[in-house]
Parts: sequence; structure tokens; C-alpha cells
Amino acid sequence: MTSSFQPRPLWQWAIVLSLLGAPLTFFSLPYFCRPVQQPQSKTLFQGIVYQRVVRTTPRPMMVHIVSLDLTHAGLRPFVTPSIPSVQPDHTQARTTSHFLKEFGLQLAINGNFFYRFREETPWDYYPHEGDRVAVVGTAISNTTPYSKPDSIGKDEFPAICFTPRQTAEMVRNGVCPVGTTQAISGNEIFLTQGQFAQQPSQWSRDWDKPYPRTAIGLDRSGTKVWLILMDGKQPLYSEGATMKDLGAIAATLGIDSALNLDGGGSVTLAIATQNGSTVLNSPIQSKIPTWERPIANHLGFYALPLPPNALQP
Repeated sequence: MTSSFQPRPLWQWAIVLSLLGAPLTFFSLPYFCRPVQQPQSKTLFQGIVYQRVVRTTPRPMMVHIVSLDLTHAGLRPFVTPSIPSVQPDHTQARTTSHFLKEFGLQLAINGNFFYRFREETPWDYYPHEGDRVAVVGTAISNTTPYSKPDSIGKDEFPAICFTPRQTAEMVRNGVCPVGTTQAISGNEIFLTQGQFAQQPSQWSRDWDKPYPRTAIGLDRSGTKVWLILMDGKQPLYSEGATMKDLGAIAATLGIDSALNLDGGGSVTLAIATQNGSTVLNSPIQSKIPTWERPIANHLGFYALPLPPNALQP
């Protein structure tokens, strides 16, 4: 009796294997697109210097530090505006890269905490690009406030306020001085006069847990700004920082006061390039490295390009 079984052609097996392997490739590729674990120091724009710090103790940490001289010509902050014609106290969710490109900025990071938020799977999350969201705490864009210090009806959230005099200041109650041009809020001023706050407020989550974090710091004069971003939730690459870790780094830089901004999957540092934009850190959205999260608002900076043949540190 002759068997009727016929082996599949090789091209059919190739199609089956490629279909089975596609999801694995899709979810593993981002791991190879993260910034390399090597220290780096570079002047990005006039008045803006970037530093990547790689640490192995007490756990793997990728630290991204940006210093900005507010007195430098052409350096101006800008905060995501609201939707005045629809909901003046809401914004449209955007990724940090899209914010940077939409408003022609040179550098941008994530800003306030916000709501509504949900993250279940890579296809089940909120907000998506364009969804309406509300920020928590003070938010001011081009002198127009659209969110109050007690925007969720509870305690006031601290803020950093930028003035027309090319200075900035931290305000614990979130009430910015008259004439403030741009402002964003966080949940904790964790460094005051260079000293770390040992006791967190009720709004500080995961104080002692390694976590992706974004912070903004000032010198005593309010003319120099530091942005500190810690990648996290990525074993063996960068597992995040505790607030004590963050405070130690800020103090080492000579920062006088520092404010903790939204963290977790929101942590993103984007810069303008000749080809559009690039992200200097490794955000993690829906547990996938390098994926950017659409968020409520951002802090960006306009800056002048470097002179031709400028020397790098």
C-alpha cells in the first residue's frame, strides 16, 4: 500500500517558522536598541551639556544628566499647552518625542503626574496619542495656567517656576510668583539646601524601591538647571534608583534644591537631531524597552546649535 503522505515544501516551512518567530523578534528587538552601557559626556546645544553615567552598584543603573545654563542666549523653557478651545484644564497626550517635534524644541523631558492612566498590556493602555488627560499640580504654559496646585482636591503639589528673568525657583506650595512664564509640578522636593529629605510625604510612592525616575534640580541662584533621569524596570541593564540614590546623585552635582517629577514608564529624554529626533535614554512602556509612553505634559527647551567645529568635552 502506497502512503499518500507528502512532505511540505521547504518554502511552506519557512513561512510557518517566520510567522512563529515574528512575535519573538518584535518583542526582543527593542532590547538591542537601548543606549550602550558606556559613559558619555557631550555638549548638545549652546548652554546644554549631557552626561551618561553607568553604575553597577548597588545595582545596574543608567543615569542621564543634563545641565542647562538659563542665562545662555537663546535658551528658553516651554511647557505643553492645554486645549483651551475644548477643555482648558486638560491636555492631549503625546510622547516626549512628538512634543519636541511639534513645537520645534531642542530638548524635552516628561513633566507632571497625570490621570487617567492604565497599563495592562502592549495593546491595552491609556492614554494613547491624542487622548485627553489632566495633569496633577501646577502647570503653566506661556504665562497661561491650566492646572492648580491642588488640582486633585487634596494637598498642594510643589512646582518649579520659570521667570522672564531667565531664572527658576522651587515653590513647596505650588503657587508660582506673578509673571511666571512656564511651570510644572512634582510630588516631592527631596533636596533642600543640598540636604536630602529623610521622610517622604504621603504622595511619594516607592521611596525605598528601585524605580525609573525623573528629577529637576536648581543651584542656589536659580540660573542653572539639572535634569536627572534614571532608567529602570530593566534587569541587568538598569534596575532604577531609590529616592536616596537620586538624592545622593543630586547632592554630588552640587544641586541646592531638587523636585521629583513623574516616573516609571513616563521617564523620557528626547533631543532634536538633523534627522528629526532621538531618545537618549531607554523608556519602558508596557514592559517594552525603548517604547515611549504618551503623557500629559512635558518640559522642553529651545536652544541654539553649537558653532561649527565646536570642541566636545
